[in-house]
Amino acid sequence: MDLQEKIRTLPTGPGVYLYKNADEEIIYVGKAKNLRSRVRSYLLEASQANAKTGSLMREAVDVDYILVDNEQEALALENNLIKQRKPRFNILLRDDKTYPYVKLTLGDRYPKVFVTRRLRKDGGAYYGPYFPGNLAHRIVELIHRSFLIPSCKVDLSRYHSRACLQYYIKRCQGPCVEGLTTPEAYREAVRDAQMFLEGRGLDLARSIETRMQEAALSEQYELAAKYRDLLHTVAQLQEKQRIASADDDDADVFGYHFENGMLAINLFHMRGGKIVDRREFFWEELPEILSTDPEATPAGPQPFHAGAFFSALLKQLYIDQQYVPRCIYVPVDFDDREALAALLTERSGRRVELAVPQRGEKRSLVDLAGTNAKQSYDQRFRVLQPSERAIQSALQEALTLPELPRRIECFDISHIQGAETVASMVVWEDGAMKKSDYRKFQIKTVAGVDDFASMREVVTRRYRRIVEEQQPMPSLILIDGGLGQLHAAAQALEEIGITTQPIASIAKREELIYLYGQEDEPVVLERRSPVLHLVQRIRDESHRFAITYHRKRREMRDRDSELLAVPGVGARTRTRLMEHFGSLRSVQNAGLEALTAVVPRKTAEQIYAHFHPSEATPPEVFPIINNPV
Repeated sequence: MDLQEKIRTLPTGPGVYLYKNADEEIIYVGKAKNLRSRVRSYLLEASQANAKTGSLMREAVDVDYILVDNEQEALALENNLIKQRKPRFNILLRDDKTYPYVKLTLGDRYPKVFVTRRLRKDGGAYYGPYFPGNLAHRIVELIHRSFLIPSCKVDLSRYHSRACLQYYIKRCQGPCVEGLTTPEAYREAVRDAQMFLEGRGLDLARSIETRMQEAALSEQYELAAKYRDLLHTVAQLQEKQRIASADDDDADVFGYHFENGMLAINLFHMRGGKIVDRREFFWEELPEILSTDPEATPAGPQPFHAGAFFSALLKQLYIDQQYVPRCIYVPVDFDDREALAALLTERSGRRVELAVPQRGEKRSLVDLAGTNAKQSYDQRFRVLQPSERAIQSALQEALTLPELPRRIECFDISHIQGAETVASMVVWEDGAMKKSDYRKFQIKTVAGVDDFASMREVVTRRYRRIVEEQQPMPSLILIDGGLGQLHAAAQALEEIGITTQPIASIAKREELIYLYGQEDEPVVLERRSPVLHLVQRIRDESHRFAITYHRKRREMRDRDSELLAVPGVGARTRTRLMEHFGSLRSVQNAGLEALTAVVPRKTAEQIYAHFHPSEATPPEVFPIINNPV
């Protein structure tokens, strides 16, 4: 059955249709109230040479469908299939930024608290997302300080011989060592953290106050003082929440700018009536199905099918998300806007408004987002180099660093099959490479090919000296390599008592950035990102410096072994030859006369014969003078 015949047999109910090419790959997924009518419309548009569907229908050879009960189910199913199959004629959401959640590992014997950007069904409790991104890290830091729940990688399913540094700086109760805490005290801290993360400030305050009074009555004054300080912290946070809740509802505001086939989207996150963060999206190549469509909005012709674009974008952004704001404002209307709003309302359990403001303050916000999208477009596609400060801020956000990065130290290992293994350290500081702080290392304790052990040795030597001399640590330690090198460097730091240092690695092929402690969620930066370019520049400089030093060491090794292998050449003769000729290659290319000027003739002949074994006899140095009879 050919494609046209199959389309005639499609049902008329709501559902999802999937176009396939000759290789049976899904190239487009769409949803419809009436499957037969919607899919037949593609044939009509293609017959009228509509550029919007021409390429799609020229490639499509088959269509499948899935029937559902209503349009809302079709929306959800379409979104899932697009995310799973990634059809090339659909809009695919490519975004450098995801917002973090705070995770409590409630399924563990002693739960921990982490910052994560990925939600899993693993028995843990997730709270968020948090805007801006570093807010989640500040909250986890507060939980460490106030409730003493750790984020470490120590296995808490068994006891260990001694506690780590976090226990001694009072950021952990020490559940890793038997006797330092009790399961009851730890569960109490976890319950407090849960109430704090769930926003139950009043319940938490009452619970802490009750415990404070009980401790005071039983004359446990240190414990009562601890509860008093915690109660004061909770009271301060509760006051801030009252101030925020007195303002307007949460809203997300969209704006866009399209030019020369490239698109920039800006999304403003408004929380409590205030803009707390901005998110950027970019597309350099849009599917042809989004080419010019004069019926995209009631306002008239649009540069591209903006309504279809925002319909696809919003589905991928909000369907299946744990949190959806009460209001979503977009610049253009689209056909299934009301159906999408109803689906989001149903899934979030409260009314979600999906609106296209036409006037007033809300329209001004949409226009503001559009103005910022134009600025984002200019910075991205007009190749305007952002300021160094902007790149530093972007790097801080991308890698969730606790402070603006001022100094980065990068390490690389270089060798050939384990021979002459060396390491390099290069330094980036305040926007430029600081060559005066570069360091070279000879690997002393590792034999053979072992990059991980070599990295451990170098990092240990570097930062043990930093600790002994009480010098400041860098903002970031960058490792050239993958997870193995990253873990080796982190282990070296932990062995010398450094546990809070930000450390990351960048893999060469995939250009993925792994953050220690978040290895399951590597940072994927867009190839044009100035942040990625900065990290690559530092990594490449480290690699260049290591290779240069390795070659120098190899030349010295070759020089020693080659010349010392010549009979009659010792260390002093080798030194004299190298000082005179400058390199081993020059010695190899030197003639017998030139060699005789530096060493005795017999030694010169042996050196010449060693490097020119194919010549039977060396050329004469002095002409033969025939004395007359």
